[in-house]
Amino acid sequence: MYLLAVESPQDVRLRLTVHYDGLAFHGWQSQPDRRTVQGELLSALSNLADRSVSIIGAGRTDTGVHATGQVACVDMPASWTPENLRRSLNALLPPEIWIKSSSIAQPDFHPRYDAIARTYRYQVGIEPKARSPFHARTCWVLENQLDHELLESGAGELVGKHSFEAFAKSGQPERGYHCSVSAANWSHWDLGFRFEITANRYLHRMVRYLVGTMVDIARGKRHKEDLGRLLRTEPGPTTSPPAPPKGLFLVHVQYPEHSALPQVPRAPSKSTANV
Repeated sequence: MYLLAVESPQDVRLRLTVHYDGLAFHGWQSQPDRRTVQGELLSALSNLADRSVSIIGAGRTDTGVHATGQVACVDMPASWTPENLRRSLNALLPPEIWIKSSSIAQPDFHPRYDAIARTYRYQVGIEPKARSPFHARTCWVLENQLDHELLESGAGELVGKHSFEAFAKSGQPERGYHCSVSAANWSHWDLGFRFEITANRYLHRMVRYLVGTMVDIARGKRHKEDLGRLLRTEPGPTTSPPAPPKGLFLVHVQYPEHSALPQVPRAPSKSTANV
């Protein structure tokens, strides 16, 4: 969505860092008659601003995908300080959404188009306790043991600029299929393995297709050479089914340093003091 710079001196652009449980929503983006993260935020922010507002996110996560580092921005009356807005939002929002932080942004800051990199994390659970209802919501629970060396070898192949056309649900020909991956690795965690990837851009469901393919290689269901062949768009192999959305998190969005402003304290207004 296109977002104009703040024009009114009575408004301030605020940048929010948002956590949410993706299983509670039909994705980030507002949809008619669907419960979405953006929709819940719009309702709460419009209530606080006493007017209709717009909120833009850095990533339009799918149904079931979580976030601990989603970045969004909203233009609010300048009487709202970042901390007052954070507290008031957390008092109004449902328990599946939490505002971690709020800060003043540049008047022309755009959380999606100004981002220079995003980091996603995917969690795979192989320990028995991964099946606990307190863990199974946030990981892909598998019976199989996974070969960590094969996982790491696959992650290493992803670093650099590649065509990820084979790892996308739908084409984006207007932007091309090439993405630059600056970091990718698998590590151990309490319940199994955790994959992290940082790239300048992503194709639709790209991370989930990558995880599904690497996991199948690591549990002996396909040849380790398949990943490289898919990256080279060689004819023959196809990707494995995508990993389930519930194991995926948007954990960090990186911006140029100039996108935030020093915090300027303001006296709370009557509208904020009574929330």
